[in-house]
Amino acid sequence: MSPTRKLASLPCGRRSKWVVLALWLVLLLALGPLAGKLTGAEDNQASSWLPGNAESTQVLNEQRAFQPVDTAQAVVVYQRTSGITPADRAEAAREAVTFASVPRVAGPVVGPVVSADGQAMQTVVPIDVGSNGWNDLKPAVESIRGTATANGLGLTTHVTGPGGVAADQAKAFAGIDGSLLAATVSVVIVLLLLTYRSPVLWLLPLLSAAGALTVAEAFIYLLAEHAGLTVNAQSAGILIVLVLGAGTDYALLLTARYREELRRHEDRHEAMAFALHRAGPAVLASSATVVASMLCLLVAEMNSTRGLGPVLAIGVVVALLAMLTLLPALLVIVGRWVFWPVRPAYGTPEPTRSGRWAHVGAWIARRPRKVWVGTALALAACCAGLVSLNAGGISTAGSFTGKPDSVVGQQVLEQHFPGGTGSPLTVVSSAAGAPAVQAATQSTAGVAAASPPVVRDGRALFHATLTDPPDSSAAKATVDRLRTAVHAVPGAEAKVGGDTAVILDAGRAAANDNRAIIPLVLGVVLLILAVLLRAVTAPLVLIATVLLSYAAALGISAFFFAHVFHFQGQDQAFPLFVFVFLVALGIDYNIFLMTRVREESAQHGTRQGALTGLSATGGVITSAGLILASTFAVLGTLPLVAFAEIGFAVALGVLLDTLVVRSVLVTALTMDLDRHMWWPGRLSRADAEADADARTAASPAAGERPPGSG
Repeated sequence: MSPTRKLASLPCGRRSKWVVLALWLVLLLALGPLAGKLTGAEDNQASSWLPGNAESTQVLNEQRAFQPVDTAQAVVVYQRTSGITPADRAEAAREAVTFASVPRVAGPVVGPVVSADGQAMQTVVPIDVGSNGWNDLKPAVESIRGTATANGLGLTTHVTGPGGVAADQAKAFAGIDGSLLAATVSVVIVLLLLTYRSPVLWLLPLLSAAGALTVAEAFIYLLAEHAGLTVNAQSAGILIVLVLGAGTDYALLLTARYREELRRHEDRHEAMAFALHRAGPAVLASSATVVASMLCLLVAEMNSTRGLGPVLAIGVVVALLAMLTLLPALLVIVGRWVFWPVRPAYGTPEPTRSGRWAHVGAWIARRPRKVWVGTALALAACCAGLVSLNAGGISTAGSFTGKPDSVVGQQVLEQHFPGGTGSPLTVVSSAAGAPAVQAATQSTAGVAAASPPVVRDGRALFHATLTDPPDSSAAKATVDRLRTAVHAVPGAEAKVGGDTAVILDAGRAAANDNRAIIPLVLGVVLLILAVLLRAVTAPLVLIATVLLSYAAALGISAFFFAHVFHFQGQDQAFPLFVFVFLVALGIDYNIFLMTRVREESAQHGTRQGALTGLSATGGVITSAGLILASTFAVLGTLPLVAFAEIGFAVALGVLLDTLVVRSVLVTALTMDLDRHMWWPGRLSRADAEADADARTAASPAAGERPPGSG
């Protein structure tokens, strides 16, 4: 037995299968309690999302010298269109005193301040952000909302500002792990039942994937607590979807190959060893592609993007280990009966060889060039929707799928006060240069007012209120003008931060990440494919098809976002996240197909290998794609536009890749290119030699006449 076969037989040996099961049980018992602590280890403070070297981040760090705790301003806005009365002012003043006693309120409560038109008031309440970020803001804001809405004078009240928005975001993320897990598991169960048509078999992949998620969350928790790994609500939520989706994909591929080998081998242990030997390299290469792509995110400027990479990479590695050890052990332990009612009996024919995908392959084989050209043109036409793509960022109002109280309050605030009220810019400088910096600030177009500087330890800090809404393009332009003005003050070492500056810096960092990471991911994936397929042509063709699939998915998604869902736009990181997921996961299915095609091509030639590979893997890859697409679509259940857009685009892209690109486009290209697909590898020469031998055998020997001549 070869060394690779020996290695493949370890999880499924007659004794070793029990050892593997015992090890996993011990691991789950030891790490299970830690997995539940991951939510508590999340860092949802602004610094965990921002670019580490951005000017706005530096201002956040300097602010700590001027205030003992990090605070977010909650703005209570009162409105009476008929005009604010003296009784309204008195009631708002009493409530301001009450706000000061709310837990986590830090510093003086400012207000109420009546608007110039006399129709609204605002009270600013600073809230201690705490170590748990927006999770600490939520109860304080809810308490303030309860007090403000109980005034009984008929005023319309809302709580907005950075504190109110963050509290509504926390509410949107509340229970995200549990709700995403429940929804994803439900989707996986339904699709596994439809795929296997067995009342029992679905349980084993699901248990293996759930075990992988538990272990991954525990490891990530330990790294977050003791190694400084940054985990936030975004990465924790996507982790659930990716581990369950990708893990189930690997399980489907392995189980399908195992069922195939059970028809060839009487001993189920031997059948599983062969299945692992044959399918293992494809699963390993697939997971390596995903892991490598995720680790490319480590070069990102955005802290949230950089932290996402290792979190998801760990999840995929653990999912791989579970599907190559725990799942094989479980399948061998339970035996053939788990496939009931369609048990793969020894010696029976493999039904996929004459199934639906075999007919699709035969149809493609009749005219492969016309098929791939037509398919490529159709996908290129879908790219036209890219004109609707608006990945310049999402405003506060556009970030929620609904209209929470903070969004309504922000709109009311903008009607009666300067647009930047409640979200001022923060300017820090040297104490000596503070007067000049303040003068430069007040003379900058777009700045409504500047507060007096506060001086401490040789540094000064003051706030500047903008005339435009803090998330508007005009406000961002004001930040650029202000930075130019204050940076020009000699010796002031001035910096500009605040909410608008954060939005501006995050957008620019995301654009830089797009330019740096996308080519890096392509290069890494291309290298893995070249090593796996031992060719140059095939990896280039596969990369081109995945890029076309990505562009088509982005085009269709952008059209739907703009004209069907009426979303305001897309987050700056949207193209990058969709690219990384679709390229990494899209290549997965091409790896599953092409490793089987290469295996069959070595024995029967490339055209026949493509037919056999498609008929053998078509069903399982399509099922895997449906499951992965459905798990990502679950992200759309969250009331946040950024998650809904990522979920929709990735789900659509996966479906395009499995149903169109992999099954039709790649198969047709492989048949048309034939042996050249494997250039310059041995298979490209072997096919040529086989063709020459066939022509020689078919031609008459020298000196002989062809039959029927003369």
